[in-house]
Amino acid sequence: MSHKIEPREFTPIVLKRKTPVPSDIEIAQASDIKPITQIAEELGLLPEEIELYGSTKAKVKLEVLQRLANVPDGKYVDVTAITPTPLGEGKTTTTVGLSQALGAHLNKRVMTCIRQPSQGPTFGIKGGAAGGGYSQVIPMEDFNLHLTGDIHAITAANNLLAAAIDARILHESNATDEQLFNRLFPADKAGKRRWTRGMLARMEKLGINRAEPDDLTPEERKRMCRLDIDPDTITWRRVLDTSDRFLRTVTVGEGDDEKDFAGHPFQTREQRLAGDGGRAGVARIVIVGRIKEMARVVDHAMA
Repeated sequence: MSHKIEPREFTPIVLKRKTPVPSDIEIAQASDIKPITQIAEELGLLPEEIELYGSTKAKVKLEVLQRLANVPDGKYVDVTAITPTPLGEGKTTTTVGLSQALGAHLNKRVMTCIRQPSQGPTFGIKGGAAGGGYSQVIPMEDFNLHLTGDIHAITAANNLLAAAIDARILHESNATDEQLFNRLFPADKAGKRRWTRGMLARMEKLGINRAEPDDLTPEERKRMCRLDIDPDTITWRRVLDTSDRFLRTVTVGEGDDEKDFAGHPFQTREQRLAGDGGRAGVARIVIVGRIKEMARVVDHAMA
């Protein structure tokens, strides 16, 4: 397949400017919106290189990097460290305005790369993060709230891991080593136990070398099955993509079942919720880049 990109005509949306300037939401809702498929075509993307989320949103698949590997890199402009004006004109508004100037007025092929807003500031005094006035991302409501749902998915995954940590502490508090071993290495119908990917990582981490789980000595079984997590050392926090000040510090483990689990009280503790929608999860995804590598990192963290 050729790596050459044929020039495509760029058709900017004509702004419907009014005086006095309406509010951001009024400007956004009054604007015409180009189909995302048209934008992709103008950028030189193939139909199979985008994943559609309705008519106005799409993700660009990473496979496009392979097709364009031999194409010269474009110019990169970084907009950062701007103190907003009293009207809220800051980094995003400046970035969008710069892209408008390069694309609509200078007819350059340009892409604006900004982060997905958090619902925290969106519903606070700061407001949304789509830019402002006639220099904003549209549809503004979709961009500021749900977009493609990635933040919600990462938040759920982050909180699932937090729940798994507390559940592990709870179940280790009332189980014998042999009970834990049978739960973590259940025998199949033929009575055979198998290593899971996570347990293989833990065995390597502990310096144990056994061909089969049943070959583990009683001491090795204890080391394999007990994480013995100290609750005071837990740094993985639950997250919520909403600025809810009354959930900034909560006490976990207050349920009746958790307070007296099979006669073994669970240690309640205070925990701070992060209000930035999967902060730790996002950081790990950005660092590792790929799903398989992400799974390996999580396995190692829990081993």
